[in-house]
Amino acid sequence: MLRGIHIWIESSSCQTKMSLHRLFHLSTLLRSAVSLTLRRNLGLSAVVFNKAKAMDPVQQLFLDKIRDYNTKSKATGGLVDAGPSFQKSMTEEVSKLQRLYGGGDFNKFPDFKFTDPKLEEVAK
Repeated sequence: MLRGIHIWIESSSCQTKMSLHRLFHLSTLLRSAVSLTLRRNLGLSAVVFNKAKAMDPVQQLFLDKIRDYNTKSKATGGLVDAGPSFQKSMTEEVSKLQRLYGGGDFNKFPDFKFTDPKLEEVAK
């Protein structure tokens, strides 16, 4: 009878240890998930706070120049401040490339067509 009780106590002790181990593992997972969520929220709130503040003058100048270049590029339909000498050398280079590589439109990305090879079954 005592031996049966002793075995029951050992098995319940093992189950308790396993339960505690699972609980500790779950606690660790929960802690890491909460930590990750807090870090992400902190990162997002930092971006929101930075947008609310006035921008650094150098950053503002950089953004203004990019916007200015964008409007000029749309107005000219290509490169900004490209003179006739640049256009002439560009035309010469494109014609040289077309002669070397067999023509084609260099302003367009090429279309690739891959076909699957026909495989033949080999008798064993």
